[in-house]
Amino acid sequence: MTRRTPPEPERRAVYVSGRRLSFLDFGGPGRPLPALHGHFADGRTFTRLAGELGDAGRVVALDQRGHGHSDRSADYSRTGYVEDAAAVLEHLGIVGAVVLGHSLGGVNAYQLAARHPGLVDALVVEDIGAQVDDDLSFALSWPYRVPTRSALLHGLGPSAPYLVDAVRKYPDGWGLAFDARDMNASQRLLNGDHWDDWLAGDRPALLVRGSRSTVLSAEHARSMAARRPRTRLVELPAGHTVHETVPVEFAGAVRGFLGSL
Repeated sequence: MTRRTPPEPERRAVYVSGRRLSFLDFGGPGRPLPALHGHFADGRTFTRLAGELGDAGRVVALDQRGHGHSDRSADYSRTGYVEDAAAVLEHLGIVGAVVLGHSLGGVNAYQLAARHPGLVDALVVEDIGAQVDDDLSFALSWPYRVPTRSALLHGLGPSAPYLVDAVRKYPDGWGLAFDARDMNASQRLLNGDHWDDWLAGDRPALLVRGSRSTVLSAEHARSMAARRPRTRLVELPAGHTVHETVPVEFAGAVRGFLGSL
């Protein structure tokens, strides 16, 4: 399989109820692979994946509501996120997609498959469970706007290395490409028992867990794979952000899964 340096993706958008949803389309002849990121990230997090997959997949990476170049929303419910993803697929005329999601995006992906089964043929879920219980309230202490980039990075403290790509310059100073209040609200609405959605249908699924993850335990991952038909569990030497920590290995697992469909 030919690997390639990803071309500069095309930045595109669709409007849903007057709200802009921005996404990156990396193009190519491969099977459409809509990709949904986690909290604090945006579609650019899948740039390396697009390059590693080469012609095996056409990565279409959405900046989910309240993230990146997409508009904020007053609604960060499960339904809101799922309907956004469905709107992008319908806008592009994509049916029978392999939908990939990390963390927040992983739940959105398997809920999309459960609620819009005609749009999804297979799933890749990265390091998130069928039960979610997390707290992002620590982000509420991060600076909103400060005069300089260095002041922003200083104010982010130990989180700064993970947020460099989210740093933006605004007319009123430097800040992040999301509002921490939105992220906190989104996480609260993500928390809960989603077993019914995970177990809905029998589309082939690849569940990827980071072996050092503190978000998805090994026991819970094994239970998810055992209880859902046609689900393959792969563990890779990483924490929660497997696609960034071991990008070649992650892409290899995804490429192998695509080839098995």
